[in-house]
Amino acid sequence: MKKFTVVFCCLAFVVLLMVGCGDKKEETVDIDITALKGPTAMGMVKMMEDSGAGTEETMVDGNSYHFTIAASVDEVTPKLVQGNTDIAAIPANLASVLYNNTDGQLKVLAINTLGVLYIVDMDGSIQSVNDLKGKTIYASGKGATPEYALSYILSANGIDMEKDVTVEWKSEHSECVAALGNAGNSASKGVVALLPQPFVTIAQTKNDKIRIALDLTDEWDKLQEEDNKGAMITGVIVARKEFVEKNPEAVERFLDLYKESVEYVVHSVPEAASLIEKYDIVPAAVAEKALPYCNIVFIEGKEMKEKLSGYLNILKEQNPKSIGGEVPADEFYYIR
Repeated sequence: MKKFTVVFCCLAFVVLLMVGCGDKKEETVDIDITALKGPTAMGMVKMMEDSGAGTEETMVDGNSYHFTIAASVDEVTPKLVQGNTDIAAIPANLASVLYNNTDGQLKVLAINTLGVLYIVDMDGSIQSVNDLKGKTIYASGKGATPEYALSYILSANGIDMEKDVTVEWKSEHSECVAALGNAGNSASKGVVALLPQPFVTIAQTKNDKIRIALDLTDEWDKLQEEDNKGAMITGVIVARKEFVEKNPEAVERFLDLYKESVEYVVHSVPEAASLIEKYDIVPAAVAEKALPYCNIVFIEGKEMKEKLSGYLNILKEQNPKSIGGEVPADEFYYIR
């Protein structure tokens, strides 16, 4: 009888232990997320809303999310390097630079924005890239992606950026629009501008003569070959390598939620535009018109690696410094 009692007690203990393990809840992870004000932040607004961003309620799907919208990359870079943010939406080439400058302490999780650059004119004279020959192009972003993208597309179409066009580099997008308007009000012809969204839409609300002439993302895609499927990429989602390794399940849940948020933004434009205004990214009226041209996407895994590595290889050909010297190794890409 004593033997039976001992066996029964042992079995009961095992059952209780198993039940206890089954009821064990996953530990909540606090996740700090930073995004740049503009298209790279637009895709996450539904996730921000669902997580109660800006309120005391920040819990969703078992984790606690804290969002910051930054005005410039100068705010984001030190936060990533110093470990003060876990996940960030940043320019694609900056992700490469930070990976190289931190000895690989960064992972790219997904592409969140394809190209947002457009050539605009006021007289309908630009119908193809070849029409840019002999023109004056007002642009901002010298020494950054706009310059390298423009140079690549022009040279691939047989146009010498130094000899065949005149590029007037400005410090602000608004200066480009002002220069375009001044030229349009004078006898001067053949003046165009290189502008990103949503600034194209903002400019059009102030001057209805401004017309989208060329989508540089489309022009980039025309130049890709079978052995190089690189896309023009504006923004990516990155995370600190240490955070990814310590919190693999939290990263998985974040990506699932972020994908859902992007799908909402792309397919529910008026509602998404209201959220974009709510989180002080751009006014709703601008967002609603600009969103179809902002190329908000969610691309992960092998497709992300193919498109991003191809893009970075092209930037390296333009200027190695633009990606931190070298195209990152395979470890750069988070593939689940």
